[in-house]
Amino acid sequence: MISVQITGAPEQTLAVLRQRAARADQSLQEYLLELLVREANSPTLDEVLDRAGHRKGGTLSFSEAVEAGRDDRDSR
Repeated sequence: MISVQITGAPEQTLAVLRQRAARADQSLQEYLLELLVREANSPTLDEVLDRAGHRKGGTLSFSEAVEAGRDDRDSR
């Protein structure tokens, strides 16, 4: 497994991360690894929008979709 080293982190930041790790019954290393894995597995907004932009489907224009949504809401 590759190691990552971060230098220059503010002491206050380290103190908060150490406290959070302790509350989770984890070492700082375990806690930070979990954060990194979770971050890497969660797509960014740009990634989600990029994927959505490449999808095909739907033939309604925006105004038609809004009208259809309003019609559906009003029928309830």
